[in-house]
Amino acid sequence: MSGQTANDHGGDWILGKNHACQLDKIINSTSLQFKIVEKARLSDTVVRMVIRAPLVAINAKPGQFLLIRPHSHAERIPLTISHTDRSLGEVTIIFQEVGATTRQLGALEQGQEVKDLVGPLGTPSEIENVGTVACIGGGVGIAVMLPVTRALKAAGNHVIGIIGARTKELLILENEMRTASDELLIMTDDGSYGEKGLVTDALTKAAGDHRIDLAYAIGPMPMMFAVCNTTRDLQIKTIVSLDPVMVDGTGMCGGCRVNIGGKAKFTCVDGPEFDGHQVDWDTLRARKMIYKPEEQEAISRSESPNA
Repeated sequence: MSGQTANDHGGDWILGKNHACQLDKIINSTSLQFKIVEKARLSDTVVRMVIRAPLVAINAKPGQFLLIRPHSHAERIPLTISHTDRSLGEVTIIFQEVGATTRQLGALEQGQEVKDLVGPLGTPSEIENVGTVACIGGGVGIAVMLPVTRALKAAGNHVIGIIGARTKELLILENEMRTASDELLIMTDDGSYGEKGLVTDALTKAAGDHRIDLAYAIGPMPMMFAVCNTTRDLQIKTIVSLDPVMVDGTGMCGGCRVNIGGKAKFTCVDGPEFDGHQVDWDTLRARKMIYKPEEQEAISRSESPNA
């Protein structure tokens, strides 16, 4: 929205980097009551949750995220928006219960409300018709990959979806990714479903059958790092979605700072998507480990019968 102001659009707008969010006269007494309208478990630890958040739903674009706080004594955590329904004013998040806060969020049930929800945050994905795109999702990262895959296909790209998990039981959103892709390759580490191997094996095979113009990789950091090593050798530009420690989500705290091409960037406002070949993975890996002791302490406290 370069060069534009709120007055250029009319009505109430919030302007951000390369995008604008319109309030669109939908603020009412329930706009800030974030009720869980649907909840389902996709696996033992992965939860799909639909939350009423009309201000977020009407403005969110692929690649953006929200900050959510389950209750008044919880921390805020960033979660990527997996789907939006503008007509109903609902957003879908899919997350894995790995820390104390995600476990607290996963313990909430349909009909309850989350304390706070802020979004959409971050810079949207740059969706263009570039030709053939490989969309690679690993684990719960498949949920983040899904809206981007849909948008790339809608833009006219030939989309090769590649999804992977450790086992069949941990694989999510297969049908949705199949619909969003022109081709879908499935990998499991143990061979319990699809082909046995890693997503990089499927990527190498796909690159032998097609000229791939762009790759997207979203999932655990080791997976994204491995994909970038593969695509660097294949000379395929690769976009990754990063998830460092994040606090305020507006670029003020600096907690989500990453090194991209030798320059400091803030994931919350400059990302979360970056050129994977420019990411300083060693620094990112080290920064993600800083608060591991505190995370383990929080989990221990939440599991304590006296907590």
